[in-house]
Amino acid sequence: MLQLFFGTYITLFFLLTPFFVISTFLSMTAKMSGDQRKRVALRTVLAIIVCALSIYLLGSQVFKVLGITLDAFRVGAGAMLFLSAVTLVSGRIDRGAADDNEDIAVVPLAMPVTVGPGTTGALLVLGTDVAREFGNDLTSHVVAISALLAAVLSVGAMLYFAATAQRHIHPRIMSVLTKLTGLILASISAQLILTGIRNFMVGAK
Repeated sequence: MLQLFFGTYITLFFLLTPFFVISTFLSMTAKMSGDQRKRVALRTVLAIIVCALSIYLLGSQVFKVLGITLDAFRVGAGAMLFLSAVTLVSGRIDRGAADDNEDIAVVPLAMPVTVGPGTTGALLVLGTDVAREFGNDLTSHVVAISALLAAVLSVGAMLYFAATAQRHIHPRIMSVLTKLTGLILASISAQLILTGIRNFMVGAK
């Protein structure tokens, strides 16, 4: 179970693209005071938890309703995740500053900045994989959900203290970390695509 927890935690942590989220958060809250930034960070974390848990728990039902196979969704999710990774590495993202009265916690910070199309697809696949591998074992589901919450709270803590840390972190370092996250996401997307294709080929034989 420890392997499930840490494996899920690390995967989800990078799927949430924390360094990109922080740089976006700092850019969009540049006109806000420190207290306003912290309130936005807390609302963003709550929104991310609701979105991520809903996607993770309802994944298997989505496949049943739409009649989509898990391997087909793996390929699609991997493709979307790869596009997100390319965006992070290239750095071609519009991040205008928000006004003090503008609520940016849910949109765009929670969705689609943190939980974008690629992350959504990967969460659906992860939720379905855990259900398929461990069945109705309540412990495994609790461990996986705990790992998801731990990953979201880790990103939330980084957001909460981002304004303070900004004074000690050079923008170029943040750019490097964002690009590194993009490379890791590209690797995860490649694994999703290759697994989907492999399973499809084995089933077709």
